[in-house]
Amino acid sequence: MPSFVIKQFGCRATQADGAALERQLLDRGCTLAVTAATADIIVVNTCTVTASADAQARDAIRKLHAANPAVRVIVTGCYAQRAPEELAALPGVTWVVGNSHKPQIPQLIDSLSAAASVESANGFFPAAALEAEPLSLLRAPAKILTGNIFEQNVMLGAPVRGGEGNHTRPTLKIQDGCNSRCSYCVIPFVRGRSRSLPPETVLQEIRRLSKAGYREVVLSGINLGTYGRDHSPRVEFEDLLRRIFDETSVERLRISSIEPLDVTQDLVDLFASTDRLTQHFHMPLQSASDRILAAMHRWYRAEHYARRVELIHERLPNAAIGADVITGFPGESEADHAATLAFIESLPFTYLHVFSFSKRPGTGAAALSNEVPDAVIKRRARELRALSETKAADFRQSQLGCTLRVLTLRRDEHTDVGMTPALSSNYLKVQISGAHPANQWFDVCISSEEGNYLLAEPASVPAKASVCTGAGGQ
Repeated sequence: MPSFVIKQFGCRATQADGAALERQLLDRGCTLAVTAATADIIVVNTCTVTASADAQARDAIRKLHAANPAVRVIVTGCYAQRAPEELAALPGVTWVVGNSHKPQIPQLIDSLSAAASVESANGFFPAAALEAEPLSLLRAPAKILTGNIFEQNVMLGAPVRGGEGNHTRPTLKIQDGCNSRCSYCVIPFVRGRSRSLPPETVLQEIRRLSKAGYREVVLSGINLGTYGRDHSPRVEFEDLLRRIFDETSVERLRISSIEPLDVTQDLVDLFASTDRLTQHFHMPLQSASDRILAAMHRWYRAEHYARRVELIHERLPNAAIGADVITGFPGESEADHAATLAFIESLPFTYLHVFSFSKRPGTGAAALSNEVPDAVIKRRARELRALSETKAADFRQSQLGCTLRVLTLRRDEHTDVGMTPALSSNYLKVQISGAHPANQWFDVCISSEEGNYLLAEPASVPAKASVCTGAGGQ
């Protein structure tokens, strides 16, 4: 069986797809190559959320082929679904497989292995392999395998055990696709309609992770708050969370991005009722101009969003509250930009993810003509990032003198000697004095800050939750 490497680009959902594919290939007897240079097959799992993501994938494919001309490159993911012809034209690419057919990649690799005597550049299977292969993928044109993503009912997903924290905090994708049609977003067209893992599958995966010793699990999805709406009978996201707490031993759950209208009073009350949910909300804002929100086809206005932030802050005053913001959407005026800055300044945000608008083919915004000049977009992005840094610094300052429960992460070459990195429930990076094992709970007293980190000492008295004891606490 061939050796392989999976190169990942993009969001947690894409990484979860790659983790599922890796599990399937290993189960079939394939081996994980030590490096891309020694692999027989490289699967490039792409993102297409921005033009720069597309360019990053193309550049990576060219470099992989140059370093290992004999390798067979299979390109998959969102970019492969959106523009397969662009990727098929790149040197070294054997197959382009869209998200619509991503579950069939293991069988495709079996067939490629059987067809090793045929020149891979042709992109065809030999006659014997064609007769033996029952999958509909063989009817697709040579080198490209895509289809209608909205016919996709299968949901790939396996816990991602790498990434942030270096195997300490696995991510479990429980939902995929999106039924919304935000005018700037291409993701529904490359991932299809919203679909969810069955609750029993979610519980089984979390039990497996807990048994393996993981203490914090991150739940993710493309539109996580819509979890379970595709099931019959419908399953509510909050009910799933309650079942996880009742039926598994997981010690802490962290929720990835969730749409603001899915942040209900009941959900916030659930967060406030247990230490097993992190005090961390990430809600995409995109803009605080109601005019721009309408043009984006977002389903809320600034007032609705503000109510959610205020609700969270009232019930969980030490919670991290993050947001995505897009600057430079077509037609965005200086007044619109100023409204977004003022809105963010007025509310207790703790960080921002700032994105410059990127025209995505096939979306409603791509047809708009009133584009914002690049220089203006760059200046507005700098202003938003500066505000984000100010908000983050203020939040770190507010935690001085607090006692926080943190989870230790693995040390790496960037870790200061005599310090251990850790992450708090409210998404703060902490450096604990002393060398401590990874994946351990510590109650720590926050003493000072250094750069983007808080410095801490182990607390003499354990705390069940984040407790502010100093003047800086909220």
